[in-house]
Amino acid sequence: MTAEPGHSSWKSRPRRLPRSLKELTPGNHFNPRTFFREMVWKALLTKRGGGHKLPAFPRLEQGEVALTWIGHASFLVQFNDLNALIDPNFANWIFLLKRVKHAGLKLADLPPIDLVLLTHAHFDHFHKPTLRKLPSPKIGVMPWGMGDLARGLGFGRIIELKWWESFSHGDWKVTLTPCKHWGARMLHDHHRGYGGFVLEHQGRRIYHAGDSAYFDGFKEIGARCRPEIALLPIGAYFPESFRNVHMGPDEAVQVFKDLRARWLVPMHYGSFKLSFEEMDEPPRWLKDLARRHGLLPSVKILEEGVPQMF
Repeated sequence: MTAEPGHSSWKSRPRRLPRSLKELTPGNHFNPRTFFREMVWKALLTKRGGGHKLPAFPRLEQGEVALTWIGHASFLVQFNDLNALIDPNFANWIFLLKRVKHAGLKLADLPPIDLVLLTHAHFDHFHKPTLRKLPSPKIGVMPWGMGDLARGLGFGRIIELKWWESFSHGDWKVTLTPCKHWGARMLHDHHRGYGGFVLEHQGRRIYHAGDSAYFDGFKEIGARCRPEIALLPIGAYFPESFRNVHMGPDEAVQVFKDLRARWLVPMHYGSFKLSFEEMDEPPRWLKDLARRHGLLPSVKILEEGVPQMF
């Protein structure tokens, strides 16, 4: 494990992160009834859409990579000699929150997993029941302070990283990058880290931003480890106070430019009702923005459960 040198200028700035659920809701308009109606009741009345697909995983050659979007922030990243899962979540429910679109494939249809990357400890990203069912995942990499949560879940090896630290194994390397979010599993659980990951293998770089609001640190990520493929969140941005820790399609387009990536693959929308915008709004808005910015060829909106070669 190696820490890369360098100092992030934005790190010294005060970071205002939420300390309670109340701070993630619109202060002047929030009441429990509104929250329940928007986040729980609407999802309960929505018929669960989508469906599991029998994945047709491609036969890959050296240097080729395939991405399968499972749904929400969950991806399977495949090389000819490496299968990596990022934030796997196959749940139909997270407490009272209903999944309104099925995971794109069944957990049992996954190939053997060599590497699991976990961006932070929130229940929609670090889902213990899913992790327990993975078939003997060899290595789990996660931010600092999360290792105790991962013990007993079947990992052969658990690696914790701090921002800009890297872990290498064989021919691949993964680096934990900063983000603007929070890592507590419970509200006052402040010792756990959070971030995104850059996975480097066979000359390719894939970046998963985790959960994040927009911040200047994306420019540094682009400068230090410019990714080819950027998996960026585009949902859970309304009301405006949610943008303290999430971003919308407008900011994701700016992040894509900051990173100077080749492809933008959107995520973190369409599976769970985590905010007040309509479920189909984020990809629709992203396509409109990409058209106006001349970026349509660079935006790859994946269908859950369907592998896409890059």
